[in-house]
Amino acid sequence: MGKGSGCIPSKKKTPVNDDPEENEPLSVVETEVPKNETTSRSIDVVATTSERLKKLKVYIVFYSMYGHVESLARSLKKGVDSVDGVEGVLYRVVETLPKDVLELMKAPEKVDDGIPLISSENLVEADGLLFGFPTRFGSMAGQMKAFFDSTGQLWREQKLAGLPAGFFVSTGTQGGGQETTAWTAITQLVHHGMLYVPIGYTFGAGMFEMDSVRGGSPYGAGVFAGDGSRQATEAELALAEYQGRYMANIVKKLGQKS
Repeated sequence: MGKGSGCIPSKKKTPVNDDPEENEPLSVVETEVPKNETTSRSIDVVATTSERLKKLKVYIVFYSMYGHVESLARSLKKGVDSVDGVEGVLYRVVETLPKDVLELMKAPEKVDDGIPLISSENLVEADGLLFGFPTRFGSMAGQMKAFFDSTGQLWREQKLAGLPAGFFVSTGTQGGGQETTAWTAITQLVHHGMLYVPIGYTFGAGMFEMDSVRGGSPYGAGVFAGDGSRQATEAELALAEYQGRYMANIVKKLGQKS
């Protein structure tokens, strides 16, 4: 053959590969995310959203023999619930007096109103605490003291340390302990390492009202029970509602910083 007679393949021709497998068109492989992984991601998103929407809780724990402290407790809850993101939860402490003694004291029979009894273990679930009780010679009633006495294990482990807490009270007379009933109870908070939250004079002009008999003090809301027949006035209930709102805002601020 002469020089340049076709020994070099033309650049325009595509070389043919005799291997049939290599000549098959390329297939596109789709990678599917496993269902369990997708579900897991969805759960994580829902959980995160749920945590953001979860309300802070203020437990309103009270003992009420004649209903005066309970009326304050319900107003406190109204105040707590008025703050966005915070919820008030009512609890009673257990009665320690026998039925025959309660009858002699003319205490009304307790009705099932849906408010549960609290145990000391429940306290660790709260973001804030408000304790209410009537006075007995200038200090808290024995029923509430018995409840605090049951918190020994929480004290040993300091489970309540750093938790904000406050008081509201009921007394029979003007000199019966609107202040002393609260400040003698502060020792309970101190030993637990809790943060005492009084209302001070933040209620404003209402704290200086002198035209009518009114319970309450810088230590917290209060009511005068008299012989038991006197009921909480609008002014006393308004102070209680304010205290609930005040505590809820404190709890909310602390929650945002944690």
